[in-house]
Amino acid sequence: MAHALAHIGPDLLETRIEAGRHPLLADEPESRGGSDAGPAPYDLLLAALGACTAMTLRMYADRKGWRIEALDVDLRLVSGTEGPRIRRILSITGPDAAGQARLAEIAERTPVTLTLKQGIAIDTQLAAEQAA
Repeated sequence: MAHALAHIGPDLLETRIEAGRHPLLADEPESRGGSDAGPAPYDLLLAALGACTAMTLRMYADRKGWRIEALDVDLRLVSGTEGPRIRRILSITGPDAAGQARLAEIAERTPVTLTLKQGIAIDTQLAAEQAA
């Protein structure tokens, strides 16, 4: 199961993250009080969706025997009258038009896409006090 730990100290907004066994750094841009030392939280969210999309489409294409020369997933968080939306644009080199259309359909059903579309419950608790 996925696991991440985020730690922030008493100064600055830089946040050290351990995602599994991989260290990451998040921050806010200077315009929001940070030092821009890493991606902002929404950038990390878009990065997770982009990575899942690219990996899932690669696995699907490989199973079908379709050669992908390049696949780019451009993601933007945009505001709209119905609230925020994610705009995802796929640029795929390799498969024919029908293959590209099928990959666009598959993009709508990647694991992270489905989680974001369905929403997810978040249970927040305080850690138990540690014995001295």
